[in-house]
Amino acid sequence: MPITPATAAHSSSNGTADAILLELVDEDGVTIGTAEKLAAHQPPGQLHRAFSVFLFDEQGRLLLQQRALGKYHSPGVWSNTCCGHPYPGEAPFAAAARRTYEELGVSPSLLAAAGTVRYNHPDPASGLVEQEYNHLFVGLVQSRPRPDADEVGDTAFVTPEELAERHARAPFSSWFMTVLDAARPAIRELTGPAGW
Repeated sequence: MPITPATAAHSSSNGTADAILLELVDEDGVTIGTAEKLAAHQPPGQLHRAFSVFLFDEQGRLLLQQRALGKYHSPGVWSNTCCGHPYPGEAPFAAAARRTYEELGVSPSLLAAAGTVRYNHPDPASGLVEQEYNHLFVGLVQSRPRPDADEVGDTAFVTPEELAERHARAPFSSWFMTVLDAARPAIRELTGPAGW
């Protein structure tokens, strides 16, 4: 595998890539195998299981995170509350709750499944490809985030209007609008007349 900025950041001190495995799936989301995380994101990408979380406060504002600058993929961009990949055999719901706590130091309440979405998003900045079968979750957050600085650069609670303004001026993850649009019906059910 060639060494690029993305692969260099993903390599350990002895020069070998971290052996984090992802669950490969078919177009129906049925598990068909595993692949190393970085290899699954190399062009053209291998379809793999992922999750995206959208958490809201009592005012109906969405919690965004800015990905840490040290991330090997999409560093420094804004995205939904939390996203990631279940371990092979791990339930997407369990992975979503686990990673939300690990990244942001919060345990979501009323976390509910909000469907799935399949997409293929190349990231020109890193040269990697997001080829994902993504499980969506929405919920509430009732405590202040305590982000892990290795994972999260910043956080912000935003209204729909503030999100539109921020999205127009700041870089966001390539998958953000796809997962947000797919989750909107469940978000509206959760937040009521908040405008989502």
